[in-house]
Amino acid sequence: MSPRSRFATFARRAARASGRPTAFIAAALCVALWGLSGPLFGFSDTWQLVINTATTVVTFLMVFLIQNTQDRDSEAVQVKLDELIRATRGAHNALLDLENLDAEELDEVRRRYERLADRARDALKRGRGDTGAPDVAERAVRSERAVRATRRRRHPANGKPRA
Repeated sequence: MSPRSRFATFARRAARASGRPTAFIAAALCVALWGLSGPLFGFSDTWQLVINTATTVVTFLMVFLIQNTQDRDSEAVQVKLDELIRATRGAHNALLDLENLDAEELDEVRRRYERLADRARDALKRGRGDTGAPDVAERAVRSERAVRATRRRRHPANGKPRA
């Protein structure tokens, strides 16, 4: 097993275990024991430093474990959605891998769907149906080509349009 897959397995198990009620109860008991031990240690700076250090280290490590797990889950959901788009008759394959578009391209696709939603709501207000699959795929491809053409016309050093 590669180091990457060992880490992925560890991260998945740790994230799963940390989300269980028993993990919460264990953490709450640690805090309670720490609080009850305060009088024993005279509520000293060292006593406070113990809980501060422990919580900081645990939080720091958990951020990476949880991020790893969320990234994998997000990628799995994207693949599943891509498969649904690919396998659904009438769906627009141009929507596959939208997560790989830059912000400008993604905003253009989002605006296109907002316009479709507005037209569908208007149709409902007039008593018409709101179903159907308008051809957004071809427009998406044309829009993507236009964005790429605009980028090619820009000067590579400063990004401003070429004369």
